[in-house]
Amino acid sequence: NPNCILSIVGSGPDETHLRNIVQRAQLESKVRFLGWMPRNELQSEMASCDVFLFPSLRDGGGGVVIEAMAAGKPVVCLDLSGPGMHVTPDCGVKINPGPPGKVVQDLAAALEHLYKDGELRQKLGNAARERARTEYHWDKLGKRLMGYYDISLNSKAADRVN
Repeated sequence: NPNCILSIVGSGPDETHLRNIVQRAQLESKVRFLGWMPRNELQSEMASCDVFLFPSLRDGGGGVVIEAMAAGKPVVCLDLSGPGMHVTPDCGVKINPGPPGKVVQDLAAALEHLYKDGELRQKLGNAARERARTEYHWDKLGKRLMGYYDISLNSKAADRVN
């Protein structure tokens, strides 16, 4: 889509390879490599985007996905680990991991669908913001953690009695 720009934030061992792909495809005007940036700049960058794409196989926690959701952005991610748990069908699109070619096609199809359907993009973004607000607030997370401790401690107490 001629009006789209992909911004890649961060850096890593694949950056040179990705830059070479972009150069060979003559897409330098469509792909921006922004490198590492402080959190406040990242939040500003997120606020200016339409969709947050997170195709990582390696980042198990996916905390940045929650930050994108809090910014009201629909998320497209792989259905793995943290991102797969954080993103629901109400706030983004999860792609099943599989053969690389199929995953790339599915990611592209999800992005294309969100590009063409601004109303859906807005609906998912609003739901993402609400999910981040209600499910990931520190007070709620603290209560959930305390519940895990209670279960664990009660289970250990029951084991001592038996």
